Amino acid sequence: MVQVTPVSQQIWDMKYRLRAVDGSALDKSIPDTWRRVARALAAVEADPVRWEERFFQAMADFKLLPAGRILSGAGSGRRVTLFNCFVMGDIPDDMSGIFEHLKQAALTMQQGGGIGYDFSTLRPKGSPVVGVGADASGPLSFMDVWDAMCRTIMSAGSRRGAMMGVMRCDHPDIEAFIEAKRQPGRLRMFNLSVLVTDPFMQAVRDDASWELAFRGTVYRVVRARELWDRIMRATYGYAEPGVIFIDRINRLNNLHYCETIHATNPCGEQPLPPYGTCLLGSINLAQLVQDPFTPAARIDADQLSHLVATAVRLLDNVIDVSRFPLPEHEHEARAKRRIGLGITGLADALILCGARYGDQSAVALTERWMATLQRAAYLASADLAGEKGAFPLFERDSYLAGETVSHLDADVRDAIARHGIRNALLTSVAPTGTISLFADNVSSGLEPVFSFRYVRHVLMPDGNRREEEVSDYAYRLFRRLKGEGAPLPDYFVDAQGLSPTDHLVMQATLQTYIDSSISKTINCPEGISFDEFKDVYLHAYELGCKGCSTYRPNDVTGAVLEVRQPAKARPAAAQAELPLPAPVMEPRPKDLGDSGAIVQMFRPLDRPEALPGQTYKVRWPESDHAIYITLNDIIQDGRRRPFEVFINSKNMEHYAWTVALTRMISAVFRRGGDVSFVVEELKAVFDPRGGQWMGGRYVPSLLAAIGEVIEKHMIDTGFIPAPERRHAPLIEPTRQVVGDELTAVSDRRFRHCPKCGSPSLMRQEGCDTCTSCGYSKCG
Repeated sequence: MVQVTPVSQQIWDMKYRLRAVDGSALDKSIPDTWRRVARALAAVEADPVRWEERFFQAMADFKLLPAGRILSGAGSGRRVTLFNCFVMGDIPDDMSGIFEHLKQAALTMQQGGGIGYDFSTLRPKGSPVVGVGADASGPLSFMDVWDAMCRTIMSAGSRRGAMMGVMRCDHPDIEAFIEAKRQPGRLRMFNLSVLVTDPFMQAVRDDASWELAFRGTVYRVVRARELWDRIMRATYGYAEPGVIFIDRINRLNNLHYCETIHATNPCGEQPLPPYGTCLLGSINLAQLVQDPFTPAARIDADQLSHLVATAVRLLDNVIDVSRFPLPEHEHEARAKRRIGLGITGLADALILCGARYGDQSAVALTERWMATLQRAAYLASADLAGEKGAFPLFERDSYLAGETVSHLDADVRDAIARHGIRNALLTSVAPTGTISLFADNVSSGLEPVFSFRYVRHVLMPDGNRREEEVSDYAYRLFRRLKGEGAPLPDYFVDAQGLSPTDHLVMQATLQTYIDSSISKTINCPEGISFDEFKDVYLHAYELGCKGCSTYRPNDVTGAVLEVRQPAKARPAAAQAELPLPAPVMEPRPKDLGDSGAIVQMFRPLDRPEALPGQTYKVRWPESDHAIYITLNDIIQDGRRRPFEVFINSKNMEHYAWTVALTRMISAVFRRGGDVSFVVEELKAVFDPRGGQWMGGRYVPSLLAAIGEVIEKHMIDTGFIPAPERRHAPLIEPTRQVVGDELTAVSDRRFRHCPKCGSPSLMRQEGCDTCTSCGYSKCG
């Protein structure tokens, strides 16, 4: 038996271990499961014995992780599909066609497949239905029908499925679509995303008008920026909808010449045409790191390339072995032979190499690994085309003219020109929550580590629960190599210690090397302000992502838990409220009425002759001259508080706005009270032209850099408490060792599982995964 943690053993036993009808185990061990899968997928080869061994060795020790549907179904002798997800056909705008597609959806979900649908093809609510003298009920009413169907299928004992519902940003019912999940319990079986076009994003930038139209008829005109703001307020309030940048997806599609995409699978990593199919597998980067936690830590490029080539062949064989829910799915799969080879364990691999998720060193390593994976995948598929033939719809000149393929290196393009290519698209980064738990609890997909250590609640046969500790793969390895008492280095950072920008930078880095798309959830703290949050999607667009989704705990989709973790007491200096100067009482202006009400205006603090202060030097990479920030403080009631700020630079380009900024901030400081909000407002600003790397991490704008300097000054002077985790400062960058303070499962990171009731549910990559019972749901 492969030595793995109890949680990995249980996941295998519940989800992937083959059993007979009577429940007896046919797979005696995890290697038995690998052997079963390897034998089934090698059966279509001319030399099945050779390839069975190659496939087995690739899966051994969790290096290659085929998706769960493949692990559980391949070689089982059952009539099941090995594909995870599907995009269904275009829904016709008539009653018989709508319900025919509902039937197709039910048949597909009955086999456990997740499905994606574009509901933009249905006429808006209130439009006339010719011939019956009635008004249309609109797309959302039919989405309710799909939602009920999905619940019914699942209640009948079918394997869980999920749905993605999308709608174009110019559909007349788009505002109702955006607000649909405000109603608790509605469309719970759906993920929702808005199909956002490039013209709409330009209209948002220009604050232009935006037409909502259907089949050439304009129903209403709105302000693009107001519609965008509704999207952001909805996703802030209840985590949906996400956005899909559909024009970018179609422009970068290798099959731009023979298909148009307008929907995705439930988690968004596979934009697919009508009846498109989603076939997934992942390379476990954490298992490939050599000499971890040393200066020589690395992933060998040749080993990675060899593993990728084997994985491409294994996944290609799945297309020939698998069954399909519908004939249309089979035709689409065989005509284009799409596969979605991705990665998992990225965050753990970065930790093993001493890189902090989101910083410059992590980006550099990720780029190196992903460039190797991309090149190896395309070369392997070209070689496979030379042996077995290119995918049927391959057209050499059109394929090579594609924007993504045109950026591949000359050797790869020459190989495609000679042999063609076996698989139209090759790479994708999918949710790997359950698979990652199975693989000795490595970090999931490209996500950061969710928690390094937590308590898992296991339901026993007698109904009681046993608690057992679960720890992350990289954390366990560090403890084994360095000892239990060794402090964790600062590159041990989890999802709660990262900013939205850290997430986005990593997503954008990977997207460069991924020809399909990426499933990624940007986890935001519950307490994040809307002003901090509202530009996340816009930032994703500017960075080149194909889509974006966020999750902030909320009353609609789930509240956080705050058990066992007492609130940390704030320092006395931060708790004490400063006595403000006596208010100046002024009469209410007469034109507002004679109600007798008064307006309270606080008198600014008086300025002493001399003030203590500090000057900081900041170098912004785009500026030829350094920027000097001087912060002066006032001592009031024994407490030091910021009073004024001056910003100076020889670069005259900044003169006007720096003068305006210093006057405004200083005026706020002199009013007294809690002025710490100034820091958060500045840090939330990002430059649409792109930020800069400073102090080993990404800073979204010069204003954000100024905000962080002010924050550092406030912390150093005791005006505000230091946060639990601080970024490396922008001035005098240092690397600090952080303490090994890890929380239990019942802190604010986890929610209650709807299946087992344990506080063990985490949200990653658009999916909920329970670490106690293995329950997972995308939606």
